[in-house]
Amino acid sequence: MIRIACRLLLAGGLLGLLIGCSPLKVLNAFTPGGTFTRTADLGYGSDPRNRLDIYTPVDAPADAPVVVFFYGGSWNSGSRTDYSFVGEALASRGIVAVLADYRLYPQVHYQGFLDDSARAVGWTRQHIREYGGDPDRLYVMGHSAGGYNAAMLALDPKWLATVGMKPSMLSGWIGLAGPYDFLPIENPEVKPVFYFPNSPPDSQPINHVSASSPPALLIAAKDDTLVNPERNTGGMAKRLRELGVPVRELYFSKPGHATLVAAFSRPMRGLAPVLDEVVRFVHRRDQ
Repeated sequence: MIRIACRLLLAGGLLGLLIGCSPLKVLNAFTPGGTFTRTADLGYGSDPRNRLDIYTPVDAPADAPVVVFFYGGSWNSGSRTDYSFVGEALASRGIVAVLADYRLYPQVHYQGFLDDSARAVGWTRQHIREYGGDPDRLYVMGHSAGGYNAAMLALDPKWLATVGMKPSMLSGWIGLAGPYDFLPIENPEVKPVFYFPNSPPDSQPINHVSASSPPALLIAAKDDTLVNPERNTGGMAKRLRELGVPVRELYFSKPGHATLVAAFSRPMRGLAPVLDEVVRFVHRRDQ
């Protein structure tokens, strides 16, 4: 059934597929296993959700760059195992990928999953040499809600400080359709996560940009109807530029909010060169 669904996807039945079945399982069905070695279910904290998987490129040179990826899901759903196609995509281009779970609402509010995200990055910096990665070439990346997590770690120093790190220890951050400036909150599922209507301005990534913030790659779907690209991606890019922080800002017309991350997968890379842009950003120090 999955293979039939994938044929429909390749034939152009994309929208119906993504609405009518489990799209991530479909994409993972097309994920080959020959490009990486996966080390699964490593613990970075005491909670059952504090687990991560590492995708190490096959025959990778020593000290490969590292990307820690956080998935979306309105901070109330998601699993790292749903995003194997992201790990494979990065590993196939010589990048060590770390896919981390984190606690979700209602178990925690936003401070809880940001604390988990910081712990995952701290663990990665401490241990990633064992898996072929260079801790001094460390990036954070997230899609949608995960883009918020990545942004907050890169911009607000208090989160990485809990694991003895500073944002300057990151080589950069990558946001895919991330929400960076979203008060007042309109999404009813998200309101309790941020204590609405008493959501603190301190919870917004855009309020933490400084001249010392790490370089950024910001990508959005041009017609995203879930996270406003003009306000969030455009506004964040503008703020970074105003303070002299290097930023590359891209908008693609074919993918939507969800399919922007799906463009990492092999059957959907034709939607937009998302993977190519991420690889170019991560490897820019090598050029």
